[in-house]
Amino acid sequence: MRLKDKIAIVTGGSRGIGQAVAELFAKEGARVIIMDLLPQGQEVADGINENGGKAEYHKVSVTDKTAVETLFEQINQNYGKIDILINNAGITRDRTLEKMSEDEWDAVIRVNLKGVFLCTQAAVPYMKANKYGRIVSAASNVGLRGNFGQTNYAATKAGVIAMAKTWTVEFGKHGITANAVAPGFTMTDMVKEIPEQHFEAIKASIPLQTVAQPIDIAYGYLYLASDEARFVSGICLTIDGGTSR
Repeated sequence: MRLKDKIAIVTGGSRGIGQAVAELFAKEGARVIIMDLLPQGQEVADGINENGGKAEYHKVSVTDKTAVETLFEQINQNYGKIDILINNAGITRDRTLEKMSEDEWDAVIRVNLKGVFLCTQAAVPYMKANKYGRIVSAASNVGLRGNFGQTNYAATKAGVIAMAKTWTVEFGKHGITANAVAPGFTMTDMVKEIPEQHFEAIKASIPLQTVAQPIDIAYGYLYLASDEARFVSGICLTIDGGTSR
């Protein structure tokens, strides 16, 4: 098992990529703490436990500084450490720049960028205390190349990559690595809402002529969270079928 006895927090672990990460990490021996506002997180945790894994669900928003700090302190008290933080929670509020409202801008910045900041800030002291940590944050290939109607989303994902590079410099001496994963189109609930004609055009634009499944992205997270990647820090691992070549 690649994550045996590790304590792993997965934000946004109730569905999609986050759910795939939570389930895969549990199979690899980690105790998984799912942190999400969606009640499906309890179902994911129950499923993991029923299949012999170890998981728990906490209804906490990544944007609530006090709640995040309280939860992380509780986790550290219960298990004596926090080994892995997967900053996966994210939202979209797509609209072209000229039509985008300030509320739509602020909502995406608050969850996708500030949420990553708050969770990492809360986790790092416990990682430093144990001289070990793996921080992996959800970027997107949109953060590398931009995308029509996603000024807010692209800005947050580029910011996540920059934060990982900064944290590499700040925390490397404490045995902590920080990386990002940039998925391309993945069969999540958000992608399923795309009209079929547009979806087929997207698929045709990908060199591998298909879209990712959540597990394809989860394996990238697994590598960066494992000891196999002990000398990998400050990178953005792009998993998009060659779109960002």
